[in-house]
Amino acid sequence: MDIYWIKAQAPRRVLALAKHLGIQARFIHLDAKSGALRTPEYTRLNPNRKAPTLVDGDLVLWESSAIMAHLCIRAGSEMWPAHVPAEQVEVLRWLSWNDNHWAPAVAPYYFEYVVKKTFALGAPDPAELAGKEVDVQRCARVLDAQLQAHDWVACGRLTIADFQLASMAADWREAGMPLADFTGITRWLDRLQAMPAWAEPWPVPSS
Repeated sequence: MDIYWIKAQAPRRVLALAKHLGIQARFIHLDAKSGALRTPEYTRLNPNRKAPTLVDGDLVLWESSAIMAHLCIRAGSEMWPAHVPAEQVEVLRWLSWNDNHWAPAVAPYYFEYVVKKTFALGAPDPAELAGKEVDVQRCARVLDAQLQAHDWVACGRLTIADFQLASMAADWREAGMPLADFTGITRWLDRLQAMPAWAEPWPVPSS
């Protein structure tokens, strides 16, 4: 099994899951700055020219949530409830909510303070974040209500939904995301950060 990655939020959740589950794979680091995502060879694997991408025999998968589900099935992990349809629906609800609400709200902060630093794109521009706190707080109220009542996002246990939602907000303090008042969220993020696989998901780069 090969997993192609760059140092970004979507690969982070896949790599953290693989490490948490003890998945044996070849982790192939792509140098995005040198154009590795745009080569014809990689484009044949992932026409979106993004990461992560998984190759498992004849199966080629892109999109991190699908890859995480596949890894759970391979490992027999209930972090993706492969045999419980009602729990699948619950996890899918939060995966969808992340992609359509939560991630777009926190993305400007993530870009300014994490992406720019990672890829040497210049200093953060606070002017780009003017007014963005409204969307973050609107979404945070929804997530915080869930996490005030439950330790984890879905199904009463750790699932891939937690990794999906937490990946862009993991560095919320560094990124200045306005989340300090949402104690359900901050406790949940700290709980994840205490997990070794989540705190340090990055493999030693290889090619």
